[in-house]
Amino acid sequence: MSSSPAELVREFHRAFGLDARSTPTEVSPRLAAHRGELLAEEAAEVAEVAVSGPLDRLAHELADVVYVAYGTALVHGIDLDAVLAEIHRSNMTKLGPDGQVARRADGKVLKGEHYEIPDVSAVLRRQGWTPGGAA
Repeated sequence: MSSSPAELVREFHRAFGLDARSTPTEVSPRLAAHRGELLAEEAAEVAEVAVSGPLDRLAHELADVVYVAYGTALVHGIDLDAVLAEIHRSNMTKLGPDGQVARRADGKVLKGEHYEIPDVSAVLRRQGWTPGGAA
């Protein structure tokens, strides 16, 4: 059995007859809203347990967010691994050539002068997406 989140979630969607697309596609507003509600529900559970614990429940809820996020990507036909790689590439440009990191007071890493915005549209186009396409 694969341990790739994308493959695990694809297996689940196939087994339970859920939507799974292989090309980036806009979906119906009803389906998009449903996926958004699922994500919000899972994110709220993470926010709740992040403060009160226990750690094993936090791990469970974090995994649920990832699972539902990958499912939402699958419903839309998005290769989320490729999008994550582009976000990572972009995030790494926050590190200045001198190795310095700009941080907000709470520790969040900020975008420096060498930051490059992620080109998610290009990633989706490589996956077969045509902007303006409909369900």
